[in-house]
Amino acid sequence: MADHHQHHDHHHNHNKDEEKPVDYKKEEKHDKHREHLGELGAVAAGAYALHEKHKAKKDPEHAHKHKIEEEIAAAVAVGAGGYAFHEHHKKKEAKKEEEKAHGKKHHHLF
Repeated sequence: MADHHQHHDHHHNHNKDEEKPVDYKKEEKHDKHREHLGELGAVAAGAYALHEKHKAKKDPEHAHKHKIEEEIAAAVAVGAGGYAFHEHHKKKEAKKEEEKAHGKKHHHLF
């Protein structure tokens, strides 16, 4: 007989129909935190790309390796910047939902 283990999905949420109200302030705070992490990643990867660009000039023997690492770091910087941008918009949406939930009205004058 094969020794198989059966796994049952035992989650803490027994009633999936019951949803807790969304804490938009908490969601906004998490989005802001992730936005800052994305910004930090973009800056760090950008700095590393510049560092590798400098090393490519200073170390012609290994310039190709440094150029590849520079390009990878630049791609990571762009990706992290995109992630930060995405989280920024999630944060704005959470703030808008919070205001809508508490009856604040936006008056667009233009």
